[in-house]
Amino acid sequence: MYKVSRFSPLVSVVRHTVITLPTPINISTWWNFGSLLGVCLVIQIFSGLILSLHFTAHTDLSFYVVIQSFGDVYYNWWFRAFHANGASFFFIGLYLHIARGLYYGSYVFKEVWSVGVVILLVVMASAFLGYVLPWGQMSFWGATVITSLFSALPVIGSDVVIWLWGGFSVDNATLTRFFGLHFVLPFMVAGLAGLHLFFLHDQGSSNPLGVSSDYNKVVFHHYYVLKDLVGVCFFLGPLLGLVYFNPWLLGDPENFIEGNPLVTPHHIQPEWYFLFAYAILRAVPNKLGGVVALAAAVLVLFYMPFSPKTSIKGLSFYPGGKSLFFSMIGVFFLLTWAGSKPVEEPYVVISQVLSFLYFAYFILIGPVTRVQDKLL
Repeated sequence: MYKVSRFSPLVSVVRHTVITLPTPINISTWWNFGSLLGVCLVIQIFSGLILSLHFTAHTDLSFYVVIQSFGDVYYNWWFRAFHANGASFFFIGLYLHIARGLYYGSYVFKEVWSVGVVILLVVMASAFLGYVLPWGQMSFWGATVITSLFSALPVIGSDVVIWLWGGFSVDNATLTRFFGLHFVLPFMVAGLAGLHLFFLHDQGSSNPLGVSSDYNKVVFHHYYVLKDLVGVCFFLGPLLGLVYFNPWLLGDPENFIEGNPLVTPHHIQPEWYFLFAYAILRAVPNKLGGVVALAAAVLVLFYMPFSPKTSIKGLSFYPGGKSLFFSMIGVFFLLTWAGSKPVEEPYVVISQVLSFLYFAYFILIGPVTRVQDKLL
């Protein structure tokens, strides 16, 4: 193997990335989600390529092509269900990966964390664009509502919206450019994932104890390769179960109705993985303020590497910090629930309180752990 890697740069890169990479000996199952997200990305790109072969980006044809391909194209239903539910599992993995980073202090590696947040933003954009493509009722009105938010930008807002639409409303030009962007963005995510891994291997991985593990490491293969393969099996089990037994469980029934600009759905809402941000958007009565709060809900993650540092990375030894963290997890689930409810009382007030608590976590976590540092 050594002789081969000497003469092949590609083999050498693979060898140092997945075989001889020094890895902390005490990392737990929570570190499996990085590899699971890589598997998810490959699944989404491959299934998306298959679906794109039988898709027409046209407002008069898109909905019917998607419906017709269920019965006329072999296994198209399977790839579509796998792609749609794979997106949900992708976000489950992303959110758990971020939660692990917040809990164990992985954000101290600034480059790794920052690239990871950029990946989250690009994946969110790609998921939104993909949701528009079937051109169902929720697809059409979701695109209308979200793109209209840019009109809140001072001075240039209206021009930006017209540029996004390619006209004066969500129409054929919008669908065409959304399809093109949705096709390209996953490859951009793959490139960013490579950069993410580069910085990770350069700076090293965190571990549950939050201490230096430079003197207690093992090679990645075969210890963690086998562990990751077990994680992939446990991951694919529920995904395949959902695809075969209830493929549309996480979807919206409104999207089985063709998009109609003259009929507004009773309750417009995004997919479940955007509901927490949607609740924060609706919690602010001012349109521009809501857009700022929506953006801040994700961009606040960029602040974490610059938050007050503690003597030990992570929250494992900080009871106050752990209480705040798990409270924030509860707030996240409640925001997701509130985002699925109509814009009426008491859900508006609940969303406002939960939004305040969500942002309060990022403000308080640094000072709280610093105070505990001084008391220990």
